[in-house]
Amino acid sequence: MKQAFVTGGTGFLGRNLIEQLCQAGWSVTALHRPESDISALDGYPVTLASGALLEPDSLARAIPEGVDAVFHVAANTSVWSRNNERQTAENVDGTKNMLAAARAAGAKRFIHTSTWNVYGLEHDAISETTTKTGADSWINYSRSKALAEEAALAANAPGFEVVVLNPAHVIGRYDRDNWARMIRMVDSGKLPGVPPGAGSFAHAEEVARAHISAAQRGRAGANYLLGGTDASFLEVVTTIGRMLGKKTPKRTFSGVMVRLVARAKALGASVTGKEPDFTPEAAEMVLGHPRIVSSKAANELGYRKVSINVMLDDSIRWLRAEGLIAPE
Repeated sequence: MKQAFVTGGTGFLGRNLIEQLCQAGWSVTALHRPESDISALDGYPVTLASGALLEPDSLARAIPEGVDAVFHVAANTSVWSRNNERQTAENVDGTKNMLAAARAAGAKRFIHTSTWNVYGLEHDAISETTTKTGADSWINYSRSKALAEEAALAANAPGFEVVVLNPAHVIGRYDRDNWARMIRMVDSGKLPGVPPGAGSFAHAEEVARAHISAAQRGRAGANYLLGGTDASFLEVVTTIGRMLGKKTPKRTFSGVMVRLVARAKALGASVTGKEPDFTPEAAEMVLGHPRIVSSKAANELGYRKVSINVMLDDSIRWLRAEGLIAPE
């Protein structure tokens, strides 16, 4: 039986990954912070290990000797500048700590979950040959994830093979934030408007499946973009509204308006100290129109695109089952 060690297992993508690993017959150990709510993993045959990315000794105790694959999914995804220092520590130093602990434990493969944002926001189309500019970004999420990816790829070596995955926007079951937040706002009638951007949308199940494929046959030292169905944010919101039977905006806000709203909310947060629900960093991330090319992942990992309808239906059904949106 193959052994897997997973960070971020109580989160959206991590839970999808753990579910598929268990279904595929892997023995799974899941790292969780001592203060984390681990109820999301109830019912899965996993071994729970308490530890923290910034506490190397706890990682050394948590990772089983000779584990076949370490899946480093955990990340600080904040887009508020007040969290920059903590985010850099968790994403960059935390990744370096995980790499050191995995190597010391004799792990055979290290699968690192990165993001398409490491390529920067200025491109219309992104493939693995596109120049990565995220390390120079003023958006700390992009910068810290780019530096973490660089550290992961630099650690690749015979006997300790590293593979990096760069998902696009991910939609699916077990999401409580991210795009689920958009679904909940449409359901409650509280969506103020739609940004003018667009992107590539990946199904959570397919992204999780690609992680397992990367552990089994991904090229050592390579990274793989996991895009999906290309759509504007207006198209996604319109589809959500149709599925929920709710009215949605027919037009998008202008880029100027999006930036003004973000700056106003950031100014308010500077007074209250409370994290805003929309920041200047988030504004820039929803104003672009990047198209993620996934042919490399399709050819080498068997990665598949899934329709927006299917991934939204998965998310909506789960949110309803959890009582997070109104019943059908």
